[in-house]
Amino acid sequence: MTDQSAPDREEEFAIFNHLESEVRSYARRAPAVFTTARGAQLFARDGTAYLDFLMGCSSLNYGHNHPELKSALADYIARDGITHSLDLYSEAKESFLRELDETILRPRQLDYIVQFPGPTGANAVEAALKLARKITGRSNIIAFTNGFHGLSLGALSCTGSRYHRAAAGQLLGGVTRLPYDGYLGSSVDTADYLDHLLSDPSSGVDVPAAVILETVQGEGGLNVAGTEWLQKVAAIARSHGALLIVDDIQAGVGRTDAFFSFEASGLRPDIVTMAKSISGYGLPMAVVLIDRLLDVWEPGEHTGTFRGNCHAFVTARAALEHFWRTDSLAASVREKGNLLKSRLEQIAQKYDPSRVSAKGRGMMRGIDLKSAEIAGQVVSTAFQNGVVLEAAGPKDEVVKCLPPLVIEEAQLSQGLDILEDAIDSVVGSTVNTAA
Repeated sequence: MTDQSAPDREEEFAIFNHLESEVRSYARRAPAVFTTARGAQLFARDGTAYLDFLMGCSSLNYGHNHPELKSALADYIARDGITHSLDLYSEAKESFLRELDETILRPRQLDYIVQFPGPTGANAVEAALKLARKITGRSNIIAFTNGFHGLSLGALSCTGSRYHRAAAGQLLGGVTRLPYDGYLGSSVDTADYLDHLLSDPSSGVDVPAAVILETVQGEGGLNVAGTEWLQKVAAIARSHGALLIVDDIQAGVGRTDAFFSFEASGLRPDIVTMAKSISGYGLPMAVVLIDRLLDVWEPGEHTGTFRGNCHAFVTARAALEHFWRTDSLAASVREKGNLLKSRLEQIAQKYDPSRVSAKGRGMMRGIDLKSAEIAGQVVSTAFQNGVVLEAAGPKDEVVKCLPPLVIEEAQLSQGLDILEDAIDSVVGSTVNTAA
């Protein structure tokens, strides 16, 4: 690894420190100026190569600059394809919609209408909440502890993080927050608790327009909802006339092996929000999938200037065609997900479970180090040795691994070796110090 002195580093980052807002976050734990990227690797200006286990927070499930997607985009640009189209009809949109329907929706017997909101996950959530309230005439939304749904005001109301909520500077209402699966321990069925509250006219909980949830809570710390719990929550929502919104923004597009994270549970959500890797190439794009019978929008009721990002439509179509017409990618993700699970569990087993544990699902996994300080040191140490990671969870205590789904097994093992060494270095030293 290249070692830079402090003055050199300050000079390299001078323009960012001078002109970029203090709101930046990821750069603080990955202090390098990146210039190129390919597959599972990022390359810094000084020539250092890093394995990317952050992947745009699951926005780059197919890796950086995948040749099939790059070629499709380059060809489209070369022939002067439309870049921006609002919600006008375009060939790029037409091709994406057809591929989505034929490759993803119809094989799963999902009769969804596709809405293109503004190109962010938060905007997809805003649209979903507005639509649910419009359909039901109700205002309350049920959200869950440690959920993360975005930082615009409506989405932020559903987000659990006290840190992020405090930045709103105003009251965030219209949401009742209830405990996620396992939040109160294995002996408490929080789905039953939800049903009891909604069935009791004196509980103080208004009958909701919708229940919004993630099947795997990414930013919340890789908490995984069980199949039985998910099915019960879906049935409870239905019995009380509420819609089920699944936020598949981070856990979807193959991250948990199937295209949708809810497939293994047999759910049929009323509304699904997607963004991040839906474009396949890291380009801004979001979609809201709406049960056909629930599409009650009037023209222009929820718009966004960049809801017609044709470059994203091109790469999204190419990704669906290349990766999802067969089961090969999902099968590969299952294999690599099992490898990731096995390695993380082996790392955790070296320590007391009260200090280190593995968690997550598919290729959305990590190590809970029970301490933000320790997790931060592990992330920094791993970066110094060539792996980009992030910390998540209510106190940033979980080191999260989000390698690209197409990563070579040798690269995956190399990155996990570096992570293991970082954990041994940091956690091992704290154990020795305590002793």
